[in-house]
Amino acid sequence: MAFRAFTQTHVFEKQSAPKEKDKSSIQCIACCDPHVYIGTKDATVQHLILSSSTDLGSGQSKTREGRARKLGSSNQVTQLRVVPLYNHLLVLWDRSITALNMFSLEPVPGLKKIQHVSLFEVCDSMPSAQAQCVEMVTSSSRRKLIRIHVVGVDRWDVVKEVPLLYDPRALAMDGTSVCVATSDRYLLCDIRTGSSQELFPHNHSRQCVFVTSVGRGEFLLNGPESLGMFVMKTGICQRPPLQWPQEVLAAGVCFPYILTLQPQVLSVYSMIDQQRKQTVSLTGGKGLLSTSDGVLVFTERDIFSLRLVPIEEQIQALVRHERIEEALLLLDGVQGHCPLDSYKELLKAITCLAGFVHFHQEGFSEAKDLFITGELDPREIIHLYPDMQSCLSEDFQSQLDQANKGRDLQVLWQGDSSTFPHYLAFLGDFLRAVKGTELGLRCSKEVDCALLRLYVELGDSENLQQLVALANECRLDHCVPVLEQHNRLFALGSLYQSHGNLIDAIKTWVKIADGFHKDPSCSDVYGHIVRTLSQLQDKDVVWTFSDWTLQKNQEIGVQIFIKRPPDDRFETQDVLALLEKYPLAMLLYLEFLIYDLNSEESRHHNRLALAYVTEMLQEEEEADLRKTRGKLQQLLWESKFYDVSTVYERVKSANLHMEEAILLGRAGEHSQALKVLVHQEGDFQAAEAFCCRDPQLRHTLLLTLLQIYLSSEDLTSAAVDLLNHNPLVFAAEQIIQLLPDSWSVQLVSQFLVGSLRETFHQRRMSMVQKALGQAELMRHKVIWMQASKRTFRLDKGQKCKVCQRDLAEPQFVCNLHGDLMHTNCTDFTSS
Repeated sequence: MAFRAFTQTHVFEKQSAPKEKDKSSIQCIACCDPHVYIGTKDATVQHLILSSSTDLGSGQSKTREGRARKLGSSNQVTQLRVVPLYNHLLVLWDRSITALNMFSLEPVPGLKKIQHVSLFEVCDSMPSAQAQCVEMVTSSSRRKLIRIHVVGVDRWDVVKEVPLLYDPRALAMDGTSVCVATSDRYLLCDIRTGSSQELFPHNHSRQCVFVTSVGRGEFLLNGPESLGMFVMKTGICQRPPLQWPQEVLAAGVCFPYILTLQPQVLSVYSMIDQQRKQTVSLTGGKGLLSTSDGVLVFTERDIFSLRLVPIEEQIQALVRHERIEEALLLLDGVQGHCPLDSYKELLKAITCLAGFVHFHQEGFSEAKDLFITGELDPREIIHLYPDMQSCLSEDFQSQLDQANKGRDLQVLWQGDSSTFPHYLAFLGDFLRAVKGTELGLRCSKEVDCALLRLYVELGDSENLQQLVALANECRLDHCVPVLEQHNRLFALGSLYQSHGNLIDAIKTWVKIADGFHKDPSCSDVYGHIVRTLSQLQDKDVVWTFSDWTLQKNQEIGVQIFIKRPPDDRFETQDVLALLEKYPLAMLLYLEFLIYDLNSEESRHHNRLALAYVTEMLQEEEEADLRKTRGKLQQLLWESKFYDVSTVYERVKSANLHMEEAILLGRAGEHSQALKVLVHQEGDFQAAEAFCCRDPQLRHTLLLTLLQIYLSSEDLTSAAVDLLNHNPLVFAAEQIIQLLPDSWSVQLVSQFLVGSLRETFHQRRMSMVQKALGQAELMRHKVIWMQASKRTFRLDKGQKCKVCQRDLAEPQFVCNLHGDLMHTNCTDFTSS
């Protein structure tokens, strides 16, 4: 049985009367598993629902037909695209894009038709965290330009127009890049900048011109000379082209394969080794559509599904056919997409069947084990690779036969670009295995230099960063030019840092953060610089770059002083002097001093209060203003260390009445503070809350506030509210004396009822307490009377037991032993 990467299933056959065959033929399809939509020649959109079950004997899949919608009486449906984020189905018909609900096929309210469109494409490669909207590109049928639309749930807007010199024939969109095919060439457009880049010409007919998005910023084009060209959004090719037949109508991607459609056959090519792996006979194919697990292929009447055979089954089939090299290659290419346990088991199975395979026969696992077991000098393996020989020291002399050792790799390096990467992968595996072992320590400089160069060549940013950030033996004279040549400047800075060149490290990162160089391996270079400086023990280096970090971002940059270890902080005055030019950083640092380090210095508290005032006067957002004002008020209430007069002058000049009242209260001028709150701020609730902050002064301040209210006829309602809110504080008889004669009893009835109820309550509580006290007194009298039943004889000249003076008064005390003493002498006996 031949190897199969995909299994074919017939999922739909369109039934129609013979006369209607030509009119109702399928023109395009769209899919959002399990929903499939077909557009026909007679302007109809049909909804299909695929079944997950398949009849293996007949290769048929049950498909249920859903709704259908007739768009008009003529003109074919040109394109269909699904936007599952909003449940939209976008239809290009009669040179207009219409949005339908993908379930009911009813037009979406609010989304008017986009007219005069010849082509369109939807970007489906946005990260899920950013997928709050969907971007769409359309080609105008009247002008030579493309438009970028932002599609929402009930609106779509044009956000960009990119003019072109030629009319587009095909479009593909990935992120911010659009690949455009015209009648004789391919273009690459950046929708953010509006710039376009010409890629290469072609001589295909209109039917054979297509562009397909591979994902991750890569496109597949039907290039010249029957080549399938992979082009990155940067305009470069990182994969070798596919050599495919002429008259390719369409291509789809299902990793790790490329599927191409011809009029009579569908071909499957591997993206790993660019070889054709399978062909499927298919008469009358018109187009194909990539899905999550394969592709859908359609003719005028039928739709077929080609589903990817599980990778594990593919590898097992290759092993059964003794195609070991292909199995190893496939496993290596998809190992990032396979579970780790499955990968290990498959590798063991392939190894058992392959037996002992030497290095040049691609038996990599056995070769590695044999090299390590035989304690082979790692420099001998490095020397096999032509591009790695510069990593070796000049005094190294190979002990192996030079003629046989490098012959095959030299050929691979020069010509076979599909195989040599696997040898590079083996080199990385081997060097990582020996690094840190006794074998690797014998030539640690060569091992680390080779690993660095290998990671750079393979674009392995994670391993590269891990190598240069930790302790390593990389030679700077060799590794620095390699990193600079490949624009890996972030790794270069880490390499400098690991070797103690702190100034050079941070200067290198600064160039990236300032935009002079680009290195996508680190998304937050500035944050990394700040974190490094905050932990750096060399304070001179920190001072050198402190201005740059603060100019870049004050809020983050001040962390170089705040986030330092407690035993390695800068002198406070030196930091404050530097931060004079950076008000936000100054504010954050003062907060750190007061709230984290508990500073009690008056100047710190004064400066923070004044900084809050300055910040409030500059803020425009209401939310930020409330937040800063809350911090200022908290500081004024709670801090005991600021100078009231200093802060008061600044607050008063800024017309901050609430804060002015707080300061007047801290100065003891409570009456004036209440007048500010009432007459200038007009906040009665704040005035009442001001009175209640100090329980000892609450009654006095509330009475003062009441008198302020009573002094103005306009504040009558505020006075009544104050009385009603505090019936337990004010005594009714005292308040009645203060109230104006014009006030009615009904106006203060609520207060009087509450006050009288409280008065009665207090009076009754006093009576209860008095009765309890009388009962306690009675109990003591009873005890005293019981103790007084004994009689004592007091003779003339009898002495006090304590002071030995005569007992001359009728009152005296007798202890338990019967001794008599003066009443005032009992304190001495108790002590």
